[in-house]
Amino acid sequence: MKTMMPFERVFAPFAKSDAFFRTDEDFRVDVQEEKDAYRLTADLPGFAKENIHLDLKGDVLTLSAERHSEWEDSDKKGNYLRCERSFGQYSRSFDVSGVATEGIEAAYENGVLCVKLPKKLPRQPVTRRIEVQEPAITVIPEKCAEPSDLQGEKSE
Repeated sequence: MKTMMPFERVFAPFAKSDAFFRTDEDFRVDVQEEKDAYRLTADLPGFAKENIHLDLKGDVLTLSAERHSEWEDSDKKGNYLRCERSFGQYSRSFDVSGVATEGIEAAYENGVLCVKLPKKLPRQPVTRRIEVQEPAITVIPEKCAEPSDLQGEKSE
């Protein structure tokens, strides 16, 4: 399996390197960054829609597809003089830690799979005010009252 990095960082350093994106045993993908989402497009000609699967496990999205050859199921080569069309199982995995996974959508038409991966919204820092109690808790521990003692009378 290939090393995976979040979508935000993965494409900039390798954008000009075909070796990163292409291997002989994998199908080809394009990934585009849009304002609010990433768009993954995969060429999967000859695959039946029911043989294409997108599986999410944690922050990893795995796209897999399986294709059977005609001769594999029928006559085990029969009258073929040459058989070059590929068949078998293929998969690619992607780190989707920067993606709002509950909003992932996919469609397959004319041999092309399009996957929309909405970006996670940036988390806003939580702000709140801390109430200061009397007497101060952190001044001198042996002389300070516990916060629970502040509510009732203190007996000596």
